[in-house]
Amino acid sequence: MSLRKIIHVDMDAFYASVEQRDNPDLRGRPVAVGGSAARGVVAAASYEARVFGVRSAMPSVTAKRRCPDLVFVRPRFEVYRAVSAQIHDVFAEHTDLIEPLSLDEAYLDVTRNKQGIPIATTIALMIRDRIRQVTGLNASAGISYNKFLAKLASDLNKPNGQAVITPARGPRFVAELPVRKFHGIGPATADRMERLGIVTGADLRARSPEFLRDHFGKAGAWYYRIARGIDHRPVEPNRIRKSVGAEDTFDADIHDFDRARHEIAPLAQKVWRHCEGRHLTGRTVTLKVKYADFRQITRSRTLTGPVHGARDLEAIATGLLQPLFPVDKGVRLLGVTLSSLESDDPMAEHQLSLGLPGPGD
Repeated sequence: MSLRKIIHVDMDAFYASVEQRDNPDLRGRPVAVGGSAARGVVAAASYEARVFGVRSAMPSVTAKRRCPDLVFVRPRFEVYRAVSAQIHDVFAEHTDLIEPLSLDEAYLDVTRNKQGIPIATTIALMIRDRIRQVTGLNASAGISYNKFLAKLASDLNKPNGQAVITPARGPRFVAELPVRKFHGIGPATADRMERLGIVTGADLRARSPEFLRDHFGKAGAWYYRIARGIDHRPVEPNRIRKSVGAEDTFDADIHDFDRARHEIAPLAQKVWRHCEGRHLTGRTVTLKVKYADFRQITRSRTLTGPVHGARDLEAIATGLLQPLFPVDKGVRLLGVTLSSLESDDPMAEHQLSLGLPGPGD
C-alpha cells in the first residue's frame, strides 16, 4: 500500500486578515474581530495582537487590558464565507478529496491529483500562491502521510509558511512533542496525562493499550496509535458537520424568564437559516446556559423525527429553558444548537462551516 499525500491548509488569522485586507487603516495594527463591550469575546486576533497574548475565545476586557491599542471590528461572516468559497475553488483545482474543517482550514488528499504532480510540497506551494493571488491572503500548510501529522505540520512555520513531516521523521517528531500540543488533546486531558507522568509523545508511547483504555476509555486506542504517528482516517469530502449552533453573550445578566425566552428566537432563526440554506435538518436540540459566575450547563432533547423549522427549534429550546427558572444567578449567555444532522440534498457536499458564533462573540 503506497503512502498517502495529505495537505492541511490553514489560513493565517483568517477573520482578522480579511478585515485588514479590506480596511488599509487596520494593516499593521493589533486587531480583534468580536464584540468590544464588557461581555464581548474575541473571535479572532491578528498576529499584531497575538504578540500581546490576545487569543480567540478571550473575554474582550482581558484582551483590551493586555493590548490597550487593540482595535475591535465586528465580524462579517457573510464576507468570510464568500472568501472561503474562493479558497475552496482553489483546492478543487487540484483534487476532489477535500475535507473542510471550518471556513479557514481543510484537509486535501493529493495522492492522485488533477495535474499529476508527484510532489505534495509543490502542490502546497501552488495552492498557497493561488490563494494569495485570488484573495490577497496568506495561508500556511502542513504536508505529511496522514491527517494527524499534516495538521501538526501546518503549525510549524506559521504564518505564511509550510512544513513537511516525512515517514522517516514522523515517529520521532511525535515522540519529542509535548502531548499538550497534540491536535485532539485538550487542556483537561493534557492535565490528566501529566498527572499520570505523560508529558511527551514518548511518554504516551510507553503506556500499554490496557493502561490507556483504563484511564481514557475508548479514546485510549486513538492515543496509542497517534503516539506512534499512525492515523488511518481518510480525507472525507462528504463529511457534514455534527452540529449547527449560535449563541449570544448579553450586556447585562438576565434574571427574568420572559426576557430569556425572547432571546431564544433570534438564535433559533440564525441556526435554521443556515440549515435551510444547506438543506440540513436535525433531531437533537441542545440549549446552552452560562451563568453570571461562569458556571455552564446544557440541556438536550432528541426527537423521533427531524425539526421542521425555526419555530419548532425555538419552541423546543424554550421548553428546555423554562424548568431552569427562577435562577439564583443571572444568565450571562444563551446558545441553541441543532445536531444529529441529516441532509435532504445529495449534492450538499461542501459544508464549509456550520458553527456560528453569536453576536456577542
